Amino acid sequence: VQLQASGGGLVQPGGSLRLSCVASGFTLDRYAVGWFRSEYEAISCISSSIASNVEGTYYADFVKGRFTISRDNTSNTVYLQMNSVKPEDTGVYYCRAKFGRYGCPYEYDYVGQGTQVTVSS
Repeated sequence: VQLQASGGGLVQPGGSLRLSCVASGFTLDRYAVGWFRSEYEAISCISSSIASNVEGTYYADFVKGRFTISRDNTSNTVYLQMNSVKPEDTGVYYCRAKFGRYGCPYEYDYVGQGTQVTVSS
C-alpha cells in the first residue's frame, strides 16, 4: 500500500511539467489528495464531499491560473499539470492522501516520496 509521485525534472521558465501521484493497494477516489512542498505548504488539493458528491479543488495563490489538479479514477492517479512555470515553483513536491476528508490533507493516511521540480534557465 503506497503512493508514488513522479514527473519532476528540470524545466526552463515558461515550460510545463505534469506530476503524477499513483496509488497502489487502495483506491484514491474517496481520498482527499494534495500536493505539498513542505509540511504545511499546500500547493494544490482535490477532494470530494461525500454528502453532496461535489468535487472541490484548492490552489495556492501563486499557482492559480497556471496549475491544474485532476483525478483519473481508472488509473488511480492524481495529476498536477504545471504550466508557465517560474523559478519560485522550484522544490520537492510530495503527494498525500487522507480518506474521507473534504479539503487539503494536512493530516494524512499516506504520503508518497517527493519528486524534485527545478525551474531554471
